Amino acid sequence: MASNFHFHNNNSQKSQKIVVVVVPFPAQGHLNQLLQLSCLIASYNIQIHYISTKTHNLQAKLRVHGLDSFSNIHLHAFSIPTFISPSPNPNSSIKFPSHLQPSFEASTHLRKPVKKLLHTLSAKNKRVIIINDSLMGSVVQDFVSLENAEAYTFHSVSAFTLFFFIWENMGRPFPIDAEILKDLPSLEGCFSSDFERFLKTEYEYMKFNSGKIYNTCRVIESPFLDLLSKEQINGNKKQWALGPFNPVTLSGTKKGSNIRSHKCLLWLDKQEPNSVLYVSFGTTTSFSDEQIKEMAIGLEQSKQKFIWVLRDADKGNVFTKDLRQIKLPKGFEDRVKEKGIVIRDWAPQLEILSHSSIGGFMSHCGWNSCMESISMGVPIVAWPMHSDQPRNTVLITKILKVGLVVKEWGRRQEIVTSNMVQKGVDKLMASKEGDEMRNRAKDLCAALRKSVAEGGVKRMELDSFISHITR
Repeated sequence: MASNFHFHNNNSQKSQKIVVVVVPFPAQGHLNQLLQLSCLIASYNIQIHYISTKTHNLQAKLRVHGLDSFSNIHLHAFSIPTFISPSPNPNSSIKFPSHLQPSFEASTHLRKPVKKLLHTLSAKNKRVIIINDSLMGSVVQDFVSLENAEAYTFHSVSAFTLFFFIWENMGRPFPIDAEILKDLPSLEGCFSSDFERFLKTEYEYMKFNSGKIYNTCRVIESPFLDLLSKEQINGNKKQWALGPFNPVTLSGTKKGSNIRSHKCLLWLDKQEPNSVLYVSFGTTTSFSDEQIKEMAIGLEQSKQKFIWVLRDADKGNVFTKDLRQIKLPKGFEDRVKEKGIVIRDWAPQLEILSHSSIGGFMSHCGWNSCMESISMGVPIVAWPMHSDQPRNTVLITKILKVGLVVKEWGRRQEIVTSNMVQKGVDKLMASKEGDEMRNRAKDLCAALRKSVAEGGVKRMELDSFISHITR
């Protein structure tokens, strides 16, 4: 069991009368973060009810990293109307995963079974605590009729990204450092119009919550957490930075461990420290055939060792077949077989990032991936695609200075050429500047690990949240 989890022998009657209902949004990065948070809270001997559909619960369990126990967690699989699960469009000008919208819309039908469960739990327990994704406010809205229920909104993005989203929507109510604003990319091209409407609807329900939860830490984002706590932004509501949710050290990561059976981990055991680039763009990115060709050529030309997770974006139902067969340049895998591995299915990302042979991560900069990379002390070659990713990229590269950018957001419609890929890879993996980023990333990792230990800032924040909900 990873060291981020501390089990408490608190069997008092009071704690047994507090139950927590967790309602994630049905997309991988959201499902994963809230399942990890559920395990953290469950380690305090608090019963968790994790709510989704059968398909999404299975997805979350199969893909979660670094956890081997779900004790105290009851997974509820509720039915929703059948939704279409189309393939992603790799040639779309906007990279937002619009093909997942039917799944998002269908998830709103969880409201009725959630309402029923909340009423049942309310009658049996002293207090019902709801932790809902910010995109699932409509699903939990009926808690307001229960005197012993209270809800806390979970935001799955960085404090940096969330603050500027709120600040801009409020008409910039107070001044901000001009240097930061100079680097802040626009939200143009980040979302589809359908999702923007969905987002606006769901955010209306946040007025009912009793506080907010973030998957970040003061070690990483203290200035932006302070900005989020300003009365103009947050009212007088409580907020907790409980991240990182993911384990910061992993059991079974030593060479020869029986746990570590994935071929890429065994291959990493044979490589030199900091010598391998991990390349992965999450679960919502689809590249065109032309872009994949340029990426392959760039990786090959760099002469750097790599692990490349080459898969299409998730469908709404990740267990459906008829997946796109992504083609690489002829002979590519044979030519690079001594220095690179291509993985075409699910990869154990946290375990890969934690390996001493990994020296960099080429990433879309989804917040899940950013937190995992920072937790393991790995710098990032940033290539944002949509949503919060362009602004996360600014946090990683300009503020924390633990990464570099492949392509600026203003040039998002352009193909990233093989030369651009090679240049970014070489700069991170084989230059003094890259070494400096690696050292900063390792320092940040050390500070983050200290924060989760007894007396650390993250640990104290988590203890504070538990004390609040069990008061």
